[in-house]
Amino acid sequence: MPESTAEHADLRLAQIRIWLKDLLKSDDFSLAPASADASFRRYFRVSHAGSTNIVMDAPPAQEDSAPFVRIAGLFADANVHVPKVVAQDLERGFLLLTDLGRQTYLNVITPDNADALFKDAIQALLDWQCASRPNVLPEYDAPELLRELQLFPDWYIARHKQITLSSTEHQNLDGLFQIIIEKAQAQAQVYVHRDYMPRNLMLSKPNPGVLDFQDARYGPIAYDVLSLFKDAFISWPQERVSQWTEQYWQAARDRDLPVPVNFDDFQHDVDWIGVQRHLKVLGIFARIHHRDGKPQYLQDAPRFLNYLMPVVAKYPELAPLGDLLKKLEGQ
Repeated sequence: MPESTAEHADLRLAQIRIWLKDLLKSDDFSLAPASADASFRRYFRVSHAGSTNIVMDAPPAQEDSAPFVRIAGLFADANVHVPKVVAQDLERGFLLLTDLGRQTYLNVITPDNADALFKDAIQALLDWQCASRPNVLPEYDAPELLRELQLFPDWYIARHKQITLSSTEHQNLDGLFQIIIEKAQAQAQVYVHRDYMPRNLMLSKPNPGVLDFQDARYGPIAYDVLSLFKDAFISWPQERVSQWTEQYWQAARDRDLPVPVNFDDFQHDVDWIGVQRHLKVLGIFARIHHRDGKPQYLQDAPRFLNYLMPVVAKYPELAPLGDLLKKLEGQ
């Protein structure tokens, strides 16, 4: 972390201590880091009077905390277990939240308990999607989908790989991006968490607790399903991924959610929105490394390439992307 950024973080921590002292009417509390984040947000666990809460520190210049507060209410209204906002200072970017525990799904999930944990995660996702209404959340629209896709050539290809694409490669990529966007918009639209994955699910009662939802949108129904089973930090055998995806699809049909009648058609939607997400994440991880000085995320770049290649081979329209990925990875 650059020195000026570190000094600013230390100043904010001092401000948090003063804010908590006023809130709790006491200085008899302790603060400890609660989790890391790929954004500018930080989280601290505050222990006081035999209980704990979480402080979210979101510098207003980089992060707007108002969507977190608003979307937490939407999740709660859908009976999804999310942190409650105990106190807020949106002007300074401080939130005091209920503590959902210390163990994420990522901490505890194994091949033996994954079925049970994902069953709960699917149920929570269905509750969230069933609460969907248009014109409540921002739309996951074509400009936003394209902005995210553009992170791949801007940050992963140009900045990280330091490769200049030919005019033909640019044209192929632009054409592919349009196909991806069209397929995303052809899906039924529901509330989308946008990072519904084991790292953001807490082992809790009721299970799971859901975190990191402040960027939720109204978008493609297959998006969160893909995020859950093709995660940034843990991979599963394709056979199990297919079983869990079909389990979700059947449960969604049982609850009258607008998924395709045929599972193969739903799998098509999952595959294509997966291409969008995986390319976006490669770009984000490269940006976090080169802009924000957090190199650890790029260690998982091969995971996304492994997610992409079988899908690329499955659909002829994606052949130019397959050629580009092979070039980028020196194959």
